[in-house]
Amino acid sequence: MEHNLKLANHFLSSLSSDKILVNTPRQVLEAAYSIVYPTVPKLPKLLIQNHELVKDLGINLANSDFIKVFSGTNILQNTTPFAMCYGGHQFGHWAGQLGDGRAINLFDIKANNKKHSFQLKGAGPTPYSRNGDGFAVLRSSIREYICAEAMHYLGIASSRSLSLISTGNDVLRDMMYNGNLKNEKGAIVCRVAESFIRFGSFEIFAARNDIANLKKLLDFIIKHFYNYIVENNDKHYYTLFSEICKRTMNLIIDWQRVGFVHGVMNTDNMSILGDTIDYGPYGWIEEFNFSFTPNTTDVEQRYCYGNQASIALWNLTKLANALLPLMPNKEILQAILNETQQNFELGYNEMIFSKLGLSKFRDIRLINDLFALMQNAEIDFTLFFRSLSVFEPNNTSAFINKIADCSYLPESKFNAFKDLFLKWLNDYAAAINTEKELSLTRIAKMNSVNPKYIFRNYMAQLVIDEVENGEENLLHTFIKMLQFPYDEQPENEIWFAKRPDWAKNKIGCDRLSCSS
Repeated sequence: MEHNLKLANHFLSSLSSDKILVNTPRQVLEAAYSIVYPTVPKLPKLLIQNHELVKDLGINLANSDFIKVFSGTNILQNTTPFAMCYGGHQFGHWAGQLGDGRAINLFDIKANNKKHSFQLKGAGPTPYSRNGDGFAVLRSSIREYICAEAMHYLGIASSRSLSLISTGNDVLRDMMYNGNLKNEKGAIVCRVAESFIRFGSFEIFAARNDIANLKKLLDFIIKHFYNYIVENNDKHYYTLFSEICKRTMNLIIDWQRVGFVHGVMNTDNMSILGDTIDYGPYGWIEEFNFSFTPNTTDVEQRYCYGNQASIALWNLTKLANALLPLMPNKEILQAILNETQQNFELGYNEMIFSKLGLSKFRDIRLINDLFALMQNAEIDFTLFFRSLSVFEPNNTSAFINKIADCSYLPESKFNAFKDLFLKWLNDYAAAINTEKELSLTRIAKMNSVNPKYIFRNYMAQLVIDEVENGEENLLHTFIKMLQFPYDEQPENEIWFAKRPDWAKNKIGCDRLSCSS
């Protein structure tokens, strides 16, 4: 199979390989990865291909060859597929070895002066599959494909989606973990990122006191992803940790900006490059609530919207602990973490005020009072902030009806909040009037940070229902719409709306389990 891809499999050549080649679930010691081949699907069918990404990366495979490669049916010449070994803290507890249980890395390439890793999710079992089968169902694959692309176009660091292929195989799943097992359609997503190395990749070596491989991995990260850090500087490891902290917290600020909730912020789902990876039970806030989590498994709401920053810092602390053998100065590490928290608070406040169209830091009560009102009045996060750009400071009372349209409360209950919102709008108007910025300039700035279109869970379920019935209209509609989330798009105005009533308690439209 001919191709012109510039292969760059430095991960395989630089790091230690599992010496055992048998593909059975087991503990993999003193290795960063295991060589493993995808399971050939029964009847692969291409549902969607990311033509823009294909062109950008210079992938020139014929359609039939593309399907064979990215379904795992054929392996490109001079490439070796593998699954990564890593551990992680899950829901606050050390889980030991985890690894790529259903993800298989195909190859890395160099394109546009950057490395790109291609990984199949749902391509079969690996030595890290534990009790799982290594496959993925169509519903979760659709959600991952579209969401990763939506995040990219929102300007948020994320893995990308190259292709979605149905396998023709049935996959047995208990969707809500309530004893209702059933066969679902299988699928494979090819996701692309600069790297899929995680915090847990370091934690597993530290937990096993495998310092040699810990150092190998750290040096590999600096050489291939943070090469602007001077290696012969004895502080370069600490500089690397600081950079990872910055990228991670900048990512959280972006999540908070658009109301995105990852749902499973375990350390094995945290990218060492500050990218969003591993889309499971994610969701965007609809009626505003700091405690919102889309994950039914997260009964303690550990990974809710309001906790994402503190959890990210907790995860970074666990990463720092894993790196202690190579960075023994705890005072420096703690100073970096303290600075990270301070910088996050500054960056977060700046971001929130930018959503309000205010260029200067204001009394934090303006934000706190707004969020309290939004939560009590069940205001849709996206609709409110996008609509706020048309607010006229000299006509506050006219905007109350606009806010009412953003509320999930019935009118009779929302009326109790009108006076409180009016008071807040007057305070907000006073802040705007001191800015002395042209109205059109303020509106443009607000619309550049407050998206109009997000991928709500009920939209995902509509797509899933259609595709499972052999239709793909909404799949393509949403992918096109989400490429321009900050634009008006009159043809898609119907999707700039609250979640419909029928979706409130429908499975897949509100909260989701980790089943995929």
